[in-house]
Amino acid sequence: MQLTDRKRKILSCIVSEFVSGGEPVGSKVIAEEIGVSSATVRNEMAELIEMGLLSQPHTSAGRIPSQTGYREYVNHLTEPYVLSEKDKKFLDSALLNEAYDMERLLKGAARVLSVFSKSISIVSTSGGRSAKIRAVQFVQIARRSAMLILMSSAGTVKSEIFHCDFDLTADITRVLFRAFNEKLSGVPIISITMPFIQTLAASMKELSILTGAAMVALLNAAQKTAKAEIFVDGQMNLLFYPDFEQGEIRVIVDYLQHEEKLAPLLQNESERASVSIGHELQQSALTETSLVVSRYAVGGHDTGAIAVLGPLRMNYPKLIAAVEYTSAQVGEILTMLTYTE
Repeated sequence: MQLTDRKRKILSCIVSEFVSGGEPVGSKVIAEEIGVSSATVRNEMAELIEMGLLSQPHTSAGRIPSQTGYREYVNHLTEPYVLSEKDKKFLDSALLNEAYDMERLLKGAARVLSVFSKSISIVSTSGGRSAKIRAVQFVQIARRSAMLILMSSAGTVKSEIFHCDFDLTADITRVLFRAFNEKLSGVPIISITMPFIQTLAASMKELSILTGAAMVALLNAAQKTAKAEIFVDGQMNLLFYPDFEQGEIRVIVDYLQHEEKLAPLLQNESERASVSIGHELQQSALTETSLVVSRYAVGGHDTGAIAVLGPLRMNYPKLIAAVEYTSAQVGEILTMLTYTE
């Protein structure tokens, strides 16, 4: 059975109506929209059910898209959505306010996307295992305490406070800054291990008496840099969808607590956003959800992901556009933050 132009129109109309209203769609509504009789629409609907693209919750009810129907809609029946300037300004507002710090920026992206999408947003870093040390800064915060700030080529900025058994001075912090950056600039993050620290300390010779606590801080900061992070926002949004029962929401929210499960779902080798629908996610907790994922790059290097997780009846074109836009903006901001001196 072929998917004719009229069937495509009917399927597209049903998806659009169901996404906006959340109620099964009857033949009369579709007939008025595409200009044919209700009987014709009913016949076409019956064939779309046979093709697995629609389902009928109850005998007398209208039709709703199946997961296969949503896939057909996303792949072949949607036009690219163009975000309005108002939408862009709304998304930009949270990003530009946090553009000076990677972690705050990514949390801001998660927050603003959850509000925009009325769904769950997920933002990740890939971790700094493939990154290199870009710079190390020192900021004195007390007479015998300072903060080591480690900046990586992946755009991450991690800090670690350390305490000395001697008084710090501006001259000492300058010496630490010069010594650490001469030795560490361009060194891979994964190289910063305890044996490396011991070798580094030995190479400092007479300066090693000043660097012990700072070396430990460096090791801790490097370990934090190497670890991928995932920020999730908007879990409470699911409460406003009748699509989910309370038990289903609890299962989804519990699933989102496990970063090791989320990370594989955020992979995407395409330059465009990818869409996974229901069973395609291969996770029993997410069979009634869809996930839109776009990767962002820092300095041309794949770094992390921006995603939205919501009900099957999400506004796919709009959310694809929003996720792609946010991903591009995050990548651009982090590239400037990381590579602009």
